[in-house]
Amino acid sequence: MVIARECEDGFLDDRQIVEAVREFFAAHDYTGKRLLLILPDNTRSGPIGRVFQIIFDCLGDKAAALDILIALGTHQPMTEEQICARLGISLEERRTRFAAVKFFNHEWEKPQTFTTIGRISAAMIKEITEGLFHEAVEVSINKLIFDYDEFFILSPVFPHEVVGFSGGHKYIFPGIAGAEIINFFHWLGAVITNPWVNGNKWTPTRKVVEEAASYIEMPRQLFALVVRDNQLKGFFIGDVLEAWEKAADLSREVHIVYKDNPFKTVLGLAPVMYDDIWTAGKVMYKLEPVVADGGTLIIYAPHITEISYTHGRILDQIGYHCRDYFLKQWDKFKHFPHGVLAHSTHVKGLGSFVNNIEKPRVNVVLATGIDEARCRKVNLGYMDYRQINVADYENREEQGILVVHHAGEMLYRLASGYIPHIPRG
Repeated sequence: MVIARECEDGFLDDRQIVEAVREFFAAHDYTGKRLLLILPDNTRSGPIGRVFQIIFDCLGDKAAALDILIALGTHQPMTEEQICARLGISLEERRTRFAAVKFFNHEWEKPQTFTTIGRISAAMIKEITEGLFHEAVEVSINKLIFDYDEFFILSPVFPHEVVGFSGGHKYIFPGIAGAEIINFFHWLGAVITNPWVNGNKWTPTRKVVEEAASYIEMPRQLFALVVRDNQLKGFFIGDVLEAWEKAADLSREVHIVYKDNPFKTVLGLAPVMYDDIWTAGKVMYKLEPVVADGGTLIIYAPHITEISYTHGRILDQIGYHCRDYFLKQWDKFKHFPHGVLAHSTHVKGLGSFVNNIEKPRVNVVLATGIDEARCRKVNLGYMDYRQINVADYENREEQGILVVHHAGEMLYRLASGYIPHIPRG
């Protein structure tokens, strides 16, 4: 059973959110249970803190524990202060009201973090990927969850470049998963390419996630949020897969913007919740489908000064390139983490690599605090953000210029249904 709340006009109010959570806990007894709440870092928007506080209040003293695990994937860890901000609580409340709640960052870089719970067979991978891959994949997961009786996932659902729609078990794989499955499913998404994955529900990558999740025997529940302007359009609580499906269906209606024609220039303003290009790359992921062939996509983010806090060294070595640049030189690049290769291709976008010449479909330009030399080194364009007056780009759609504020969550597509594609060859 899934408890559902939706609002066609406007947003859910606090009373409706509280009622939904109370209804869930009225039907589920967690007396004496040790519970782990898995939630995203600060690169995902939504009233995460408010929902956490309602859950906390509903449980009261019934549960033996309610602790927090931040599903970082391979993002950088959050400080105590950042986690408090994510939860909407003050440091004083942390020391008093929420003193018993333990905070954990997913320590993705430490092998001792993980335990193996299964292995997806090569035959199953071949079936799921429709023959693209034929290899077994180890499924490892943060063993911390097994210190608890049950876990909850509290997650927003948005269109997503690798899996189709975020949320649900994606906060386990890759949120708290080991390197092998993270690298595999990211590279699978890159081979299929962002425009063909983003905003589609049952993608091969989502099937890999759900197959991996089937190896987890622990009971769990999902609190799925469909967010617009940091407010709730929909709230779904219950069975992880069922709640995620309902949220993804609503996200398809809420988070996709259709345009009649492609644009020669797109200026995407990255919000401050993206603090490096590893996360701000979502500006490209969500806008690539509406950039015209040969057009320019500008990631405007004066606050960003780093390519990637966790993977910058590798990206300095490999740069940003289209998929076929790597596929046609696989022996040269196969030893690099495939998840980093995937990020590289998603930011660079579609393109070809013929006779050792790379031809990207879109010119991706950084207008950030990253200097020109670094941009050129990683094979991206550069503009001095101080020379950009955003107002000069506004209200010029008829001239082929699009400005998108708070870019990175809303997916843009062409109303014709056309999806840019450069076939493998």
